[in-house]
Amino acid sequence: MSEPKTPTTPAGDTYKGWVFKWTNYIKGYQRRWFVLSNGLLSYYRTQAEMGHTCRGTINLATATITVDDACNFVISNGGAQTYHLKASCEVERQRWITALELAKAKAANMQAESDDSGDDFSSSSPPAAHGQSGAAQNSEVQSALRTLGSKVEDLTTCNDLISKHGSALQRSLTELDSLRLTGEAGDKIRQVTERATLFRITSNAMINACRDFLALAQAHSKRWQKALQAEREQRVRLEETLEQLAKQHNHLERAFRGAAQANASADSKSTAGPGKGEASDEDEDDNEFFDAMEENPEFITVPADPQFHKRSSSNVSGFNSEMCSDDQSLNEEPLAMSQESPSQELVPLKKRRTRIPDKPNYSLNLWSIMKNCIGKELSKIPMPVNFNEPISMLQRLSEDLEYHELLDKAAKCHSSLEQMCYVAAFSVSSYSTTVHRTGKPFNPLLGETYELDRRRESGYRSLCEQVSHHPPAAAHHVISDRGWTLRQEITVASKFRGKYLSIMPLGTIHAIFGKNNHHYTWKKVTTTVHNIIVGKLWIDQSGEIDIVNHTTGDRCHLKFAPYSYFSRDVARKVTGVVMDKDGKAHYVLSGTWDEKMELSRVMQSSRGGENGTEGKQKTVYQTLKAREVWRRNPLPDGAETMYFFTALALTLNESEDGVAPTDSRRRPDQRLMEDGRWEEANTEKQRLEEKQRSVRREREREAQLALSECLDSFSSLVGAHHDSHQAIWFERCEDRITGEHIHIYKGGYWEAKDRGSWEGCPDIF
Repeated sequence: MSEPKTPTTPAGDTYKGWVFKWTNYIKGYQRRWFVLSNGLLSYYRTQAEMGHTCRGTINLATATITVDDACNFVISNGGAQTYHLKASCEVERQRWITALELAKAKAANMQAESDDSGDDFSSSSPPAAHGQSGAAQNSEVQSALRTLGSKVEDLTTCNDLISKHGSALQRSLTELDSLRLTGEAGDKIRQVTERATLFRITSNAMINACRDFLALAQAHSKRWQKALQAEREQRVRLEETLEQLAKQHNHLERAFRGAAQANASADSKSTAGPGKGEASDEDEDDNEFFDAMEENPEFITVPADPQFHKRSSSNVSGFNSEMCSDDQSLNEEPLAMSQESPSQELVPLKKRRTRIPDKPNYSLNLWSIMKNCIGKELSKIPMPVNFNEPISMLQRLSEDLEYHELLDKAAKCHSSLEQMCYVAAFSVSSYSTTVHRTGKPFNPLLGETYELDRRRESGYRSLCEQVSHHPPAAAHHVISDRGWTLRQEITVASKFRGKYLSIMPLGTIHAIFGKNNHHYTWKKVTTTVHNIIVGKLWIDQSGEIDIVNHTTGDRCHLKFAPYSYFSRDVARKVTGVVMDKDGKAHYVLSGTWDEKMELSRVMQSSRGGENGTEGKQKTVYQTLKAREVWRRNPLPDGAETMYFFTALALTLNESEDGVAPTDSRRRPDQRLMEDGRWEEANTEKQRLEEKQRSVRREREREAQLALSECLDSFSSLVGAHHDSHQAIWFERCEDRITGEHIHIYKGGYWEAKDRGSWEGCPDIF
């Protein structure tokens, strides 16, 4: 970001720093190193170029400086050169504007060889002394205004004298002309009369100009007085703000010392406590807190007072011990399961694969495909496998279980609010697999299924089925032996807008915990793929998630901040607050959707009036030390050549015996692509899509024939239910929580797998 340097000379002749400069519509604003020296503004790509390569220079003596908005400003010298610049913030922009205006004034005065006047307007002290010289500057401005007023009065007097003497001269010449002299004397008189007329015209023009100057000077005098008064008021406000910040800083220092002394006294009572220096470091760690967010945060967090640390020490230790007990019980549970079923103890766990064939390097004319796709639904565009990754949307949906252990821990929580924290972390963790995954999953065929049986390793079984083709919708059901059930029906709406692709998942996710019958629901945020045509593809998540516990009324509001190139905040940031049914905050969540999430317990909250912007008050939460609740697993070695798949994603398309004939693992075009045979995969993909269209047309024809045999009173139904497809393992019903019409698992799949009987499955491959 912008890192301007303070003036390096007492006279303020040099000013350096990073500023964003507009380059073109493809690259946008790019960071450049600007140097202001001796009335010239030059810029370089880097600081290292200052000695040999200057990218451009503008002479400020003839340049105009205009301000566009809070951070943008424009410098132009009449059209030949124009720089559109952007600072990192309003304060930085104002520093540059001040430095540029001073340099421009001095350069103009030097060009007019008026050094004394130029020195009056140049800064003679560094910015830190501005407040101390305010009275002197005020006196200087008042003196200049008085001098200007005196000169205006002299101009008015001269104006009156010219008018008076000009009129007298005109009368004398008129009288002389009336004598009607002849000869040479008459010619001379007429010549003098003509010259006097020209002088009168010129004098009248000068009189009008003086009158205009007088009016303009009086208007500017009033404007300068108002500006001076505004500067005085602003200085007073800044002084008051500085005093308030100093008081707050002093209060925080006292609170920190109190907490340090309390912890030090507690450590001195222990028999095996750390040394003096170690205790100091530990005290600093115990008082960690969330930084206040800069870009319109909804709330602000500060460390809680020492009294809250003392009061809640038992609660905090209880929460930590509960987390530890959860981890221990999770590690012990597979052993307990194996002891209960000795027959499975002799069967080793299946060794999953850790690699897939490397992605081949195929070139593709992107624009030839994309130019006819703008504004169309993505699922209706016949895309080659070059844009895909060798995985289906059903398998991608199963990747939400990458961090299933968060739900395992949530199922063991005794507090619904702590359980909400784990559920919220789980909802964020599902996006961590997308940060480098720019490939498009295969659109599932109608009736396609995918099972993920991890009961022996992780205690859960997952089943997905494509229940609708237009719009594309997939139903998902997960049942875990560790006390939770997850179900969802996701309909993906996507639009290609030329420069970016927006993917809007529609549908509700349900998490039900059998121990206390807590039922949670939430929805997914929008995924945006940028630089579709030009540049490197990158993915962002933005929007808000409201997680609701319909049993207790607890809520959690999560906000995914959209990525901004000019933001100084951490990228991909997620923040949230866990509240009970009465709206009281208990936990604050913060982190990033691609790395980790942390939680802090709220000890006290208040409304901060002076912290808000545009009249909006922000809530200030006093919190304890942040605790990490989730962290992303590292990618496998060589992931960049394997579509950036995670360890779980590498196993999803692995061949497995006993799965349904409609399982995504059996899809031939997807298998060919994974093996690197993309041309054959494209041919096979076209065959499967044409086969699906033929089946759909046949189904519509049969539906029309069946409807035509109905009574005339039902003739209006013709064309309303052409697609009579019925899901195999899911049934459509109304959800009693949300009121939505969704597909819910009706059972029978795992029993059919145990029997090896798949008679009801269609032939889709």
